[in-house]
Amino acid sequence: MKAPVPVPSESECFVIMKRFNMLDNIIDHSIQVKNVSMALVDNLKDPDVVQASLVLASALLHDIAKTRTIGTRELRHDILGGEIMREMGYEAIAMAVESHVVFNGFMPFGDLEEREIVFYADKRVMHDRIVSIDDRVDDLVERYGINEHIITLITENKNFILALERKLQSFLARDIEEILAELC
Repeated sequence: MKAPVPVPSESECFVIMKRFNMLDNIIDHSIQVKNVSMALVDNLKDPDVVQASLVLASALLHDIAKTRTIGTRELRHDILGGEIMREMGYEAIAMAVESHVVFNGFMPFGDLEEREIVFYADKRVMHDRIVSIDDRVDDLVERYGINEHIITLITENKNFILALERKLQSFLARDIEEILAELC
């Protein structure tokens, strides 16, 4: 097990969310991403492969900059959110926040990373509902597919999501779909 990194508690995450004026629907989405993330963590064959508190905080704070970027019409809330978390002294959360839209450095046969769980959970939650990968990708195309290039990036990302799902499944004691069905 890696040495644990400092993270805010769940209640501290909600204070941070309020400080950054997260809209209620974004908070609801983040809570559901946290629920999915923690259900996956709770079903790991070896719970010590990740820091559960880091997964929880990263899931709750992954969209910390979304409200701000909606107002300014910026597209990269992930990058801005990472900067915010880094400024607050939460480097590991910053990495997860920055990775939840565009994931770099994926190692399909490497150790399981907290940011992988958060990325995957985010891709299974549309608004505040757990959905299939197909439904979530279709939603992302509809909401963010402002041009052919972005649509292609989103649809090609589906293959990455499926590869990540295979990796994650190899660390779980139960089937992902069975775990998620219990949350619905």
